[in-house]
Amino acid sequence: MTLSKASNPGMATPLELAPKAVSAHPWRHLIGGELVESASGMTFTTFDPATEDELAEVPDGGVLDVALAVEAASAAFPAWRDIAPRDRGRLIRQLAIALRERVEEFAFIDAVDGGFPITNMHNDVAWAAELLELFADWAIELKGETIPASGEHLHYTLREPFGVVGRIVPFNHPIFFAAGKIAAPLVAGNTVVLKPADQTPLSALRMGEVFAGLLPPGVLNIVAGQGGEVGEALVAHPDVHRLAFIGSDRVGRAIQANAAAVGVKEVTLELGGKNAMIVFPDADLDRAARGVVAGMNFVGSQGQSCGSNSRLLVHSEVADLLAERVVRLVGEIRIGSPLHSETQMGPLVSEAQLQRTERYVEFAREEGAELLFGGSRPAHLKRGWYYEPTVFGSVTPQMRVAQEEVFGPLLSLLTFTDSAEAVAMANGVEFGLTGSVWTRDVQRAHSVARQLDTGYVWINGSSRHFWGVPFGGVKSSGVGREESLEELLSFTQTKAVHVILDPA
Repeated sequence: MTLSKASNPGMATPLELAPKAVSAHPWRHLIGGELVESASGMTFTTFDPATEDELAEVPDGGVLDVALAVEAASAAFPAWRDIAPRDRGRLIRQLAIALRERVEEFAFIDAVDGGFPITNMHNDVAWAAELLELFADWAIELKGETIPASGEHLHYTLREPFGVVGRIVPFNHPIFFAAGKIAAPLVAGNTVVLKPADQTPLSALRMGEVFAGLLPPGVLNIVAGQGGEVGEALVAHPDVHRLAFIGSDRVGRAIQANAAAVGVKEVTLELGGKNAMIVFPDADLDRAARGVVAGMNFVGSQGQSCGSNSRLLVHSEVADLLAERVVRLVGEIRIGSPLHSETQMGPLVSEAQLQRTERYVEFAREEGAELLFGGSRPAHLKRGWYYEPTVFGSVTPQMRVAQEEVFGPLLSLLTFTDSAEAVAMANGVEFGLTGSVWTRDVQRAHSVARQLDTGYVWINGSSRHFWGVPFGGVKSSGVGREESLEELLSFTQTKAVHVILDPA
């Protein structure tokens, strides 16, 4: 399937033809270098969130498919491990080139499969390629140390891969996570079994088709499946010693428990967030308002992001002024078809996500929050799982919308009177992924940043990630760091070697 222009100029445009091409395409797992149906022959249906129509039939994997994928990955591991790291890096660069050659295609697939605006999905494809290239650059960093542990012998360490790595990724950045999150384990010398989200599996499966001819068979395997069976089988497989998951804290805890029940496994988790943006009265309120809207990720992912600053903590002196600016900006967001270039906000990924957002809006109303904007489905869109960007004021720290991750377009505004109260409110949740501090006071900025129980903090900024800077959370937001050299090294184990130079 490609999105090349129709040969007949009188035919429909590629954007009109592509959904039909997606539906007609024979979607397959990638196992051992081959594109295959599920062992059971079962499939499941994906839906177009913008229309609620059936989109594609996808192979519904199970325990046997995972077993076959792990077997293929295990067989491929020795030869892949023995390739020099920089040579593995050169092969990974070819994957980045292949992505860049198909930006339009992958962006389109994620737009129709996940409801994400196509313009933003162009960025996701580019970012995935950047991560592949970044980790290829770091291949030379897979080095050990010499340690002067004694005066007469030689002591050194080696970094060695685990073997088969299980990678489970979420629905909110489908191609970015599918492609970008295989980079570190592959460069480190592991083989990979990837499980994409059942809501948005298509770009990962298409990636498998494209990458199949660029990597040795079995080095990368992709198994789709509805529900938890594929993920649970991957976690429980005795030959998968390293697991990495991005998703909810509930599933993350289950992975830790299920992995421990089988054996001793290395597990890293990038989980949820209930992130706070703290705005002090001396902040540039216009910039802060833009940062609030950008950091909430209304645009691009409809608030479906673990990094969204879903709690806006504002000093009481400027709360009304900032709220006015935020509401004005939110009201300018263009909601519509994810296939239109001018669209900034598309539908939620599924009916379940829409219903979850609606429930939390009702919780907020019932608990006494004040609706400042949104709070319903857009009147001009009769089909699709759309929901307006929604802002609540008069939120208190005990309300559910101030404590629980909604993973939808819902922003809560809370007020504080001093730094101590702001920090206590920011830290008063079970999560600790990101935080943001807005002030012109340099001393206060660094002091508050240091006090936040989070893994990633912006000062006078939000949302943007910087490749090479470790990203990850504390508390229920996970363990481990990604997008950095730390991620690459986490897919290796240290072996110590002692050379006894004087046996006598």
